[in-house]
Amino acid sequence: MTEIKELGETTSTGGTPPVPDGDTVVRVVEPLLPQRIRRPSDLLRFLATLLALVAVILLALVAKKTLNGLEGDVADGTNRAPFLLSGLAGVLSASAMLGVPVAFAIERVFHRDGLRVAEGLFAAIAAMVLSYVLGEWIVNAGPEDLRLLLTGNREGVEPVDTLLTPIIAYVTAVRISRRPTWRAALWSAVALNAVALFAGLAATILGIVVSILVGLAVGYATLYGVGSPNTRPPGSAVVSALRKLGFSPVRAHRLDDDHQSSRRYAVELKNGSRLDVTVLDRDRQVAGVLYRLWRRIRLNSETRRKAIRSLRAELEREALMAYAAQAAGASTPRLLGTSEIGSEAALLAYEHTPTRALDDIPDDEIDDNLLAQIWEQVLLLQVQRLAHRRLTGDSIHVDAEGRVVLMDARSGEIAAGDLLLRLDIAQLLTYLSLRVGARRAVEAAAAGAGPGVLADALPLLQRIALTRETRTALNKNRGLLTEIREQIVELRPRAEADEVRLERFRPRTLITIIATAFAAYFLVYYLTQINLNMITSAKWSWTGVALVAALLSYVAAALMLKGFVPEKLPLGRTVLVQFAGSFVKLVAPAAVSGVAINSRYLQKRGIPLGQAVASVGASQLIGLVFHIMLLLLFAYITGSNTASSFTPSRTLVIALLAVAVLVVAVVSVPRLRRLITSRLRSLFSGVIPRLLDVLQSPAKIAEGFGGTLLLTLFFVICLDASVRAFGGSLNIAAVAIVFLAGNAIGSAAPTPGGLGAVEFSLSVGLTLSGLPAEVATPAVLLFRLLTFWLPVLPGWASFTYLQRHGAL
Repeated sequence: MTEIKELGETTSTGGTPPVPDGDTVVRVVEPLLPQRIRRPSDLLRFLATLLALVAVILLALVAKKTLNGLEGDVADGTNRAPFLLSGLAGVLSASAMLGVPVAFAIERVFHRDGLRVAEGLFAAIAAMVLSYVLGEWIVNAGPEDLRLLLTGNREGVEPVDTLLTPIIAYVTAVRISRRPTWRAALWSAVALNAVALFAGLAATILGIVVSILVGLAVGYATLYGVGSPNTRPPGSAVVSALRKLGFSPVRAHRLDDDHQSSRRYAVELKNGSRLDVTVLDRDRQVAGVLYRLWRRIRLNSETRRKAIRSLRAELEREALMAYAAQAAGASTPRLLGTSEIGSEAALLAYEHTPTRALDDIPDDEIDDNLLAQIWEQVLLLQVQRLAHRRLTGDSIHVDAEGRVVLMDARSGEIAAGDLLLRLDIAQLLTYLSLRVGARRAVEAAAAGAGPGVLADALPLLQRIALTRETRTALNKNRGLLTEIREQIVELRPRAEADEVRLERFRPRTLITIIATAFAAYFLVYYLTQINLNMITSAKWSWTGVALVAALLSYVAAALMLKGFVPEKLPLGRTVLVQFAGSFVKLVAPAAVSGVAINSRYLQKRGIPLGQAVASVGASQLIGLVFHIMLLLLFAYITGSNTASSFTPSRTLVIALLAVAVLVVAVVSVPRLRRLITSRLRSLFSGVIPRLLDVLQSPAKIAEGFGGTLLLTLFFVICLDASVRAFGGSLNIAAVAIVFLAGNAIGSAAPTPGGLGAVEFSLSVGLTLSGLPAEVATPAVLLFRLLTFWLPVLPGWASFTYLQRHGAL
């Protein structure tokens, strides 16, 4: 730290150099700026290079026939070229590629920049070692297809060029890309060398591209690991820039950095006033870029923000928003001037107003008057179509006289659309509800903005629409958004607002797509392992039994649903609903599709939504209980020595221990315990009253419990008949255990209908039960064909029919 002293007084050493200003010397109190920094942009380039490397290799593996054909054509053409000409081209291009880095190093040494050259040499050595290690691994132990693509199956060809890779790493680490002349000379030499290597059959196309990408990755990793010289202007440069704007600073000290990683300074002027200065650094513009990219990909176009902006664009954006807010009459800090500080930074000078952030004010001090002022200031922005986009406790301040001041307008938008303005309302309403409760926040908003504005913001009360800090705070009060919606509906019961979908996709959707892709890949792999002669030799009598059992399972599912609904349901239409559910399984996990379509069906039958969900939840709960009981029963039976000897099996003991360990793990982790409890509560809330209604009717009990038992029985018969269709034979209890375990895994899998997970678990289960793999695999595929794929077409027909007749 440094201190600020008048001219002639003793000053401390260190810190930024003093800046003369008339009769005073301005010293800036700030931490010593590090001589070297790790730039986020270097890390971002390193990650982008790795992604490009992976993409190139995967693309090459897909198009390997095309690359191999191109290699053959080039080999034929090279054989016709004069040897002397091709050899001379290779020597000259290699010499040029080596000469440019050497000349650049000499030039840097003459300019006393030898440290940069040393960093480049370190990167070159690391790249040479890495290229050699990768080459040896690819040749001796790597995938065969990759080795052929990188070497062309020719002797003496390096998979990763041990000359090209270090040179690329060297020039990247010395940042030759910032010197246009040197950059053009280097890449011209690299291009000529690549052509010479390829034409001389000394490298392949993929080998050259991989060598360049590996070199770039090593270079960027070196830059980030070693760090780069700090070019951020110190506080003395900030003071000098302020003087050029006409200010007369006498004291300055650096404040804590804000949430957007910009630097802030408090600067005292000769006339006794004070400035709040925000400094934007070019190298910090990419801070948090990965999070912004993720939000930009995930959210719809109108709500997302640009992931990366230039320094000039960021400066103009913040200044324009500040001027627009002042013109709107909002209470915001007055922008007095802007300026660039060289080419690496820029500043914005604001008039200082002593304030306290709302986050620093206790909840009990936030009275109705303060809430009204907050909404008044936000509505001033809304009238002028200005969206603040960060209405949180650190951007809403209160001055010494109790007036609200809106800070941090750099994230805002001018000429904002309706959606952005409504998002501001939703964000502010949620934040204030976290501070003063949903009722007070909604009442204050209704008084300040009106019930109509709240009704418009109602569909935007979604977690994804809120700031990161607000979403984190909501983790401690998960029911708050629901409470806010209920309060708004109480104020305006007939409020109708169109549903607004802010997300392009949800993370769970992405997981489902990835899991489905892997499941489809493994399924195709299993199909390729099947002997076609084995399929044609299937016993059609047992196949017919399996088909009948699969069809009867839909009747059993209909009986199961009917049994847990006190109201009367037609059997035929309920069976069609179960067929329609088989079609919905193609786009949703098995555990979700059945619940959704059955709940929709009951709702269309005139049953209130809460009771419909409770009835489906009751059937699911009883189904889960039956599933566990049958699994334990059959495991117990298969472990007995005889049918009448009920000695617990080792398998059953191990299974019970595993379940006990799982339960202990769930109970011991608070977050996991809360997650499972909330899910079960939402799924089975209202189940007990519906079960009590059902238990009053013996017919309903028989229908519901019988349908649940028959559903499992028909699936077991179908799997057993599929096994027998291919000549296999297992104890029915063992088949039941395999089905029950496989069905549980399929229900938990995120893939549509448990695709992949069910096939894998059933195949493994049958094989472990003693069935040969060449019988187990086709038996499982026949079972899945009859229970998952074959019902899709009648399921689609049933779905269309039921929708046309208003049943879904």
